Amino acid sequence: MKFRTLDDVDVGGKRVLVRVDLNVPMQNGKITDLSRVNRVLPTIRELMQKQARVIVCSHFDRPKGKRVPSLSLAPLARALGEALGKRVRFAEDCIGPAAQQAVDVLRDGDVLLLENTRFHSGEEANDPNFARELASLAEIYVNDAFSAAHRAHASTEGVAHFLPAYAGRLMQAELEALHLALGNPQRPVAAIVGGAKISTKLALLGNLLERVEVLFVGGAMANTLLAVQGFSVGRSLQEPDLYQAAREIMQRAEASKCSLLMPVDAVIATELAPHVPTHTVSVDNVPEDAMILDIGPATVKMLGERLQTVRTVVWNGPLGAFETPPFHLGTVAIAKAVAEATQKGALRSIAGGGDTLAALNQAGVAEAFTYVSTAGGAFLEWLEGKTLPGVAALAA
Repeated sequence: MKFRTLDDVDVGGKRVLVRVDLNVPMQNGKITDLSRVNRVLPTIRELMQKQARVIVCSHFDRPKGKRVPSLSLAPLARALGEALGKRVRFAEDCIGPAAQQAVDVLRDGDVLLLENTRFHSGEEANDPNFARELASLAEIYVNDAFSAAHRAHASTEGVAHFLPAYAGRLMQAELEALHLALGNPQRPVAAIVGGAKISTKLALLGNLLERVEVLFVGGAMANTLLAVQGFSVGRSLQEPDLYQAAREIMQRAEASKCSLLMPVDAVIATELAPHVPTHTVSVDNVPEDAMILDIGPATVKMLGERLQTVRTVVWNGPLGAFETPPFHLGTVAIAKAVAEATQKGALRSIAGGGDTLAALNQAGVAEAFTYVSTAGGAFLEWLEGKTLPGVAALAA
């Protein structure tokens, strides 16, 4: 899809409404992770340098259309100002007189943060009147919130009906990375899909089967596929009600000539707890009282060798119970193998999803991948082949 970017517009002296995602983790009114703040800085800085009047908006948490003081974006104005090295003004509302007055005093190069868009029910309802009011504050709309682009909300989709719409630099980077992953990838392409439940990723697996040459399924998701093949998975997490869906996935893989790979060995334990006694067994030798909690070394070797035959890797989901040591080791080993191949120029690697990002950070290799998306649901829906409303609104 072709989309407009900041390269296609003159923003000097213009009021620019920038939709970002500042839905950051907070405890006791303090931000505990500034990753999302840092990722939107390039777009805001560029607009400042080009002498735009920057009006930033975002949602925060789920106030359900009501004003909840504890969910105010006021602390984010301070954090954003510190990161930019410039005062960021704050408007007590995102529409109406308070917002308009705050916009009216802006000068070229100034930055204003509007109050939580979800304080109004019209935001999540994508109410045209709310979108029109929000749009009336600006002359240009820039969406830099790919992580919210799967939602057809007023500030992510509705506003684009009233203003010329452009992708910010983070949105642009996400879309270009996803194009490299599945739009026009270097082939062969391998997908690594992990996580707990196959039920949450049926659409993803179905779409990938048609678009990649190799699909590796790990994590607890693989247990259901193994069980369908007649392997005993002991007390491992699995979904018996999805056996038929699992069979269909395997049949579709065969029909589409996609090589569907699953673990050949596993690290098992009788309970999921830190540093419990473990054993490594082949997948056809899992005791009835044990749980599969990570891929084993034979699987790491098999997948590592297969990755040497592909040019692009798309990754979503950890391959074991990575939050609980020592069940992070399989994911870490594969992450390091992908990172090393990427740094050598042998691979393009695109990863995304909250747990995936946490796992790659744990392995210390997130920076070594070609691109790591911080978007969760939007990244997943894109890989499922769905049209994202916030992205479609930017079509050139």
